[in-house]
Amino acid sequence: MERVALYLQDAHDLRDGLDYAKYAESKGFEAVWQAESRLVRDAIVPMAAYAAVTERIKVGSGVINNWTRNIGLLASTFLTLDDLAPDRIICGIGAWWDPLAKNVGIDRKKPLTAMKETVHVLRRLLNMERVTFDGEFIHVNGIELDVVHGRREPRHVPIMIGATGDQMMELAGEIADGVVLNYCAPPEHNDHTLEMLEKGARKSGRN
Repeated sequence: MERVALYLQDAHDLRDGLDYAKYAESKGFEAVWQAESRLVRDAIVPMAAYAAVTERIKVGSGVINNWTRNIGLLASTFLTLDDLAPDRIICGIGAWWDPLAKNVGIDRKKPLTAMKETVHVLRRLLNMERVTFDGEFIHVNGIELDVVHGRREPRHVPIMIGATGDQMMELAGEIADGVVLNYCAPPEHNDHTLEMLEKGARKSGRN
């Protein structure tokens, strides 16, 4: 079938979401995505639940933000999800939004730089590297994912940026494994985002 995915927010009982994920898998859906935006439903707990009750369907965050989980916790979270559902987890991550971020004490200055550092260090950690990095937003010294039980090899967790503006869309084309677009957008918006993605992809020699 065509590539079709299920996108879940918070307008249903959380346990019903498990049934929806299982049903989507039975019908050949490619993925199930869990939203995380307002201060309502966290994405990680439902993702773990969907992963636990399915066998093939991919499970993605659509999207978490790059400000409220430090980079070590972020990496260990997706390592844990990948332990639960190997090669089925997708990390969708965005720059969040105001006024919510501001109202909980987050200063979203230089969102492009912050996102670029997050993707770079997260990818290295999930590649099971020992990482030292001193950026504007991320400062880590000799950290690595400490696997006591389970697979020690690099994890294949695609990192997709939830982009809205042109610059973030271009950055997604340059450094991410994919992009999570806004929904309920007109076709001409998507046409424009493809142009920005292509512009960014060219910077890193991709199409």
